[in-house]
Amino acid sequence: MAHEHILYEVADGVATITLNRPDRLNAWTGTMYREVRSAMRAASDDEAVRAIVLTGAGRGFCAGADMEALQGIQSSGRGQQVEGEPFDPKARSDFHKTYSYFPSVPKPIIAAINGACAGLGLVIALYADMRFASDAAVFTTAFARRGLVAEHGVSWLLPRLVGVANAADLLFSARRVSAAEAKEMGLVNRVFPQAAFADEVAAYTRMLARDVSPRSMREMKRELWNAQFQSLGEAIEAANADMPASFLSEDFKEGVAH
Repeated sequence: MAHEHILYEVADGVATITLNRPDRLNAWTGTMYREVRSAMRAASDDEAVRAIVLTGAGRGFCAGADMEALQGIQSSGRGQQVEGEPFDPKARSDFHKTYSYFPSVPKPIIAAINGACAGLGLVIALYADMRFASDAAVFTTAFARRGLVAEHGVSWLLPRLVGVANAADLLFSARRVSAAEAKEMGLVNRVFPQAAFADEVAAYTRMLARDVSPRSMREMKRELWNAQFQSLGEAIEAANADMPASFLSEDFKEGVAH
């Protein structure tokens, strides 16, 4: 399938979705939204895909919403609502919103943040399961400097990663944060040198595709995200309910034999 604003490829069990507007630092558009969602569906349905990487072409990951789109919103006084059918109707309703469908994608999503990551671009990265950053990456929430609010659930996501005080700092000031500081506060999982970044991300994702049970990753991803809405007791009961099917799975038999 031809795409206008992304690239999509599958190799070694890994689907890579590349935001592909490098001349605009991959500023987000409605077309990009639709194409990323379509690519996530393709990766979800492809049994050969075990993990998904979301990254950007050129010097940036995603510089936020395209300025022409923002100017259109300013003229109309209303934002674009793009919610449609849930990505997974069986997922909890929290994961049915415009950008919150990433948790219902049944495979791990790694945001490979190769450069500027701002505004809506940061929100999208936060919905990934993990964030790996190049040491050249720079982060900013941007909203407070645009007269906006903590959009699309970022007020729920950020405190869970960096704590309430750090989230307040990042949101109120909209200051630029280096990859090193982002790692220190827990915004990203790992930071790699720019020259080795693509190779390091590829090595990690190939390891997931090669060495780990896809069923385990699918079930644990669901458990992790659902647990954000559960008590400890509820999480234990949910995991206990999942265990019998695990014992009967082919992945468990293969793992024990290995």
